[in-house]
Amino acid sequence: MRARALLTAALAGAALAFPAAAQEARFSRFSYDGRSIERALPKAGEYRNPILSGYYPDPSITRVGEDYYLVLSSFTHFPGLPIFKSRDLVNWTQIGNAIDRPGQLDTSGLAVSRGVFAPDISYHDGTFYIVNTCVDCKGNFVITAKDPAGPWSDPIWLPFEGIDPSIYWEGDRAYIVNNRAPNEPPRYDGHRAIWIQEYDWRAGKMVGPSTQLVNGGVDLSKKPVWIEGPHIFRKDGWYYMTAAEGGTSVNHSQVVLRSKALTGPFVPWEGNPILTQRDLDPARPAPITSAGHAKLVQAPNGDWWATFLATRPYEGDFYNIGRETFLLPVTWKDGWPVILERGKPIPHVAARPRLPAGTAPQLPTSGDFGYVDEFDGNRLAMQWIGVRTPKANLWRLDRGDLVMKGGAALGDQKGVPAFVGRRQQHHIATASTTVTFAPAKDGDRAGLAAMQSDQSNLFFGVTRIAGKPVVALYTRDKGEETLVASVPVDPRRPVTLTIRANAGSMAFDYHAGSAKRTLKDALDTRFLSTNRAGGFVGTVIGPFAYTG
Repeated sequence: MRARALLTAALAGAALAFPAAAQEARFSRFSYDGRSIERALPKAGEYRNPILSGYYPDPSITRVGEDYYLVLSSFTHFPGLPIFKSRDLVNWTQIGNAIDRPGQLDTSGLAVSRGVFAPDISYHDGTFYIVNTCVDCKGNFVITAKDPAGPWSDPIWLPFEGIDPSIYWEGDRAYIVNNRAPNEPPRYDGHRAIWIQEYDWRAGKMVGPSTQLVNGGVDLSKKPVWIEGPHIFRKDGWYYMTAAEGGTSVNHSQVVLRSKALTGPFVPWEGNPILTQRDLDPARPAPITSAGHAKLVQAPNGDWWATFLATRPYEGDFYNIGRETFLLPVTWKDGWPVILERGKPIPHVAARPRLPAGTAPQLPTSGDFGYVDEFDGNRLAMQWIGVRTPKANLWRLDRGDLVMKGGAALGDQKGVPAFVGRRQQHHIATASTTVTFAPAKDGDRAGLAAMQSDQSNLFFGVTRIAGKPVVALYTRDKGEETLVASVPVDPRRPVTLTIRANAGSMAFDYHAGSAKRTLKDALDTRFLSTNRAGGFVGTVIGPFAYTG
């Protein structure tokens, strides 16, 4: 049975207010319904992968008592760094966004896939820590919170280069391990290294020497690329380091090394990688690919588990929904952790952890599901995200409507659009809204945007062309915007807009007065895929308005 969830609007994300004006666009609701291409259904005692569907990459997990917490990458989307909580590793509920105030980070002018990369979450002495990198916006930083739901502190900026920092705690001391340049001229593109340095968490500063732990990767002679996302833990007298290697596309993998001393030497396991899908037949049915960026966690019963990112392409290496969060058990072989044996495909369903069953979330994160947001209350649900740090008041909630005005045009990387969206979490999905908008001049528009980046997006909604109000569909595929189709519309009446996604295509329906029609069917939307658009994010769909 398909799960349904009715959102309330009394969640995180403060509403921004501005005076009412004639050129406002009013959106009366937003609905979403999605299902996966693969029809793998869990039986009793099983769970379904991914555990977080859609654009939720780079999962970092920590356990505090019986509770588990996840933090995910969000790049320049705001609010950012979503935080999830679970009791059983299967049922996850978003409890906040660690970046939820414009004053915390400034991503102005940045491309969508820049900003905050691969955060790490940990806990020590009553405080939660996230250490992270803001790419092209001041570098590495630490934020803290007593409650993982927030509020989180302003950043403490750290004086080292590189990306993907994580904290290893040993007693009352903290050490930051991350990807940096090697201590020699790089031998090839993608030649990086893993370093460690002590972090004085009381003073909020780095102390002592930096030590290189891994040069290049598991075997430097084979020119491994992009060793990154390192995490250290200790077990049975050994320091284990796991890290991603091979880049985050189809050659992605997870490797492990170990040492008797924290500063090395770290020796790789001869059976590496401990997780990859790069050796499997790409033509296999319902593939899961590009697996890596894992972090391990131990349950109270002694079992080990790993969260990691992977993708579910609908054909070849095409996927529009971004990189997702998966879960697998960790087994130990001769003192080494193994997430998945070489040559085995990641399962769509697997045996549940041996933990007490958690509470099913009001808004599901896995499997087939739908929801409706009626825009009640005075706050948007915390799942809504925009693009870049907002500097102006571009929307408000008013009497059950989301009201928008102004903002930058789609494709204008220098600005912030009046756009809030939800992640497309399934390749087969329907998203719908009802908008009331009277464009005053040519180019004014309001409706639904599906956005992968500033250069790869589409708009479907009400606008004015040559002095006439129309429902129109525009696409942008790494170039100038293209008008695909348009039909006249009466702007005095609400228009219901529906986007129907099916793998690499979309259909666009509108309902205005008594007319229910399809403006465009089977539009090729592979330009919204990571393969075509590039970057590290998935498609985000939601209300957009522009009155330039």
